[in-house]
Amino acid sequence: MSHVPYKRLNKDNAVVLLVDHQTGLISLVQDFSPNEFKNNVLALADVAKFFKLPTILTTSFETGPNGPLVPELKELFPDAPYIPRPGQINAWDNEDFVRAVKATGRKQLIIAGVVTDVCVTFPTLSALAEGFEVFVVTDASGTFNETVQQAAWARMTAAGAQLVNWFSVACELQVDWRNDMEGLANLLSPRIPNYRNLMNSYSAFTSK
Repeated sequence: MSHVPYKRLNKDNAVVLLVDHQTGLISLVQDFSPNEFKNNVLALADVAKFFKLPTILTTSFETGPNGPLVPELKELFPDAPYIPRPGQINAWDNEDFVRAVKATGRKQLIIAGVVTDVCVTFPTLSALAEGFEVFVVTDASGTFNETVQQAAWARMTAAGAQLVNWFSVACELQVDWRNDMEGLANLLSPRIPNYRNLMNSYSAFTSK
């Protein structure tokens, strides 16, 4: 097995791509519970905002059954590039989307979307072919079932994508807990109940 050097995420070189988190498509997600999945997607959005990462939103054929973008994402990123694709299934086939990605000047793509095997996999493979580093946020991407999920992950990792989750993205970008620990803790606590317990325990201890 060939060794792949560790390429860590860098907040100055990363851009977040939220692909096809649409009201219709999200109903197809069965590999996470609805509440868990929504929490993960919004947690990734929180991470993007906390680290001030450029974020690009796109939808596929939103006038059809796929539906509009989840409203919370539009509210969180009112000024972000928003590309409603008229028909292209692979976001990388849309010139406006690719132009928006390349305009950031960043080479690390943090991507999540619905469904994992299509809306995430296709642009991931396309971006890898053009020399980008791609980090697929597994728990903010959803699909029909775990069999499909595993096949999509295998296809992307075989091409060089790195599988991450939103919490690992947050920690890798943070680098050191001393870099605004309170700010990161405030981000994590609403999204991870057990982490909130940890911080409550810590606060009780330190206030003595």
